[in-house]
Amino acid sequence: MALALLGSTALTAVTAQAADKEISWIYCGDTIDPVHTKYIKQWEEKNAGWKVTPEVVGWAQCQDKATTLAAAGTPVAMAYVGSRTLKEFAQNDLIVPVPMTDDEKKSYYPHIVDTVTFEDTQWGVPIAFSTKALYWNKDLFKQAGLDPEKPPKTWAEEIEMAKTIKEKTGIPGFGLSAKTFDNTMHQFMHWVYTNNGAVTDAEGKVTLDSPQILAALKAYKDIVPYSEEGPTAYEQNEVRAIFLDGKVAMIQAGSGAASRLKETKIAWGIATLPLGPDAKGPGTLLITDSLAIFKGSGVEEKATEFAKFITSPDVQSEYELQGGAGLTPLRPSAKVDEFVAKDPYWKPLIEGINYGGPEPLFTDYKGFQNSIIEMIQSVVTGKAEPEAALKKAAGEIEAFK
Repeated sequence: MALALLGSTALTAVTAQAADKEISWIYCGDTIDPVHTKYIKQWEEKNAGWKVTPEVVGWAQCQDKATTLAAAGTPVAMAYVGSRTLKEFAQNDLIVPVPMTDDEKKSYYPHIVDTVTFEDTQWGVPIAFSTKALYWNKDLFKQAGLDPEKPPKTWAEEIEMAKTIKEKTGIPGFGLSAKTFDNTMHQFMHWVYTNNGAVTDAEGKVTLDSPQILAALKAYKDIVPYSEEGPTAYEQNEVRAIFLDGKVAMIQAGSGAASRLKETKIAWGIATLPLGPDAKGPGTLLITDSLAIFKGSGVEEKATEFAKFITSPDVQSEYELQGGAGLTPLRPSAKVDEFVAKDPYWKPLIEGINYGGPEPLFTDYKGFQNSIIEMIQSVVTGKAEPEAALKKAAGEIEAFK
């Protein structure tokens, strides 16, 4: 009888275990988005015996935590990561591929899939997407004698308008990001992609030291005198805060700025980013964050299934079109068309996609990022001329490929 009871208890334990399979998810941020909470519950209801357990980790620590656990051999099933890290994870055999069908690839806006692709394989599922547009303060344009309805279309116009505003009003004409912070590199890449530039070519060769990127760095130098004082103290959200206070005339920002501007009395406009001399059309850096499926969790297949569900078109559009998060839609859709018709500010944020480009994928992404930031800061502070700073950075990032 004792043996029979023991067997029965063991069977019950196995059954309970089978009914409680877990997909652990490192979720970056302060709280879980209500849209995700809603659809996690829906997925669990349709997948009996499975539970998704998000662990909310602050933005500054979440990626490091996912990496540490994976390297220690105790990976979570899935983590929210910057797509820029996928190459490093893949080369260290920490994540599994998440291949896409042709139909899945075609559902996204151009170049989105490139942000998660390395050696013709997809290594993550995009969940968040950011582009930038130019915002301008119409009141400051008017005070400076400029037409408030005509934003700059080229870098030359942008620099000249920033100069006029600074000289006529005393208020900085442009908000420049040069702080030791990741989005300083991002802000510069918007200039790269509005001049048909690229950090690496299709074969992975470093092409940083090119006429297109040199022109971007020179434009950065030229606009410094008409920007806020001490740009090395500011990252993009801090620059946005100055703009929201009416203390700078133009900034590069995502959709989050538009949702915040609605709560102010500022007369503002939004347009595609101004173009450099070699531009083929409106451009922007295409930044995505992705869900990476970690190797060794034992639930890789089911985690992949859930990742594709939580980023599926209907769920994703509900999540990203809330405005305040600063996200750009990942896919075209009738719902996106409705939002553009209702809030035209979405249009320039989407128009820049066609000529935009992805974050370059490096094995040592932080090394690459730090070299670019150092390059920018050396030019902004006048410690180096653009030509010398660019050559130095190009030589350094060869080691980070």
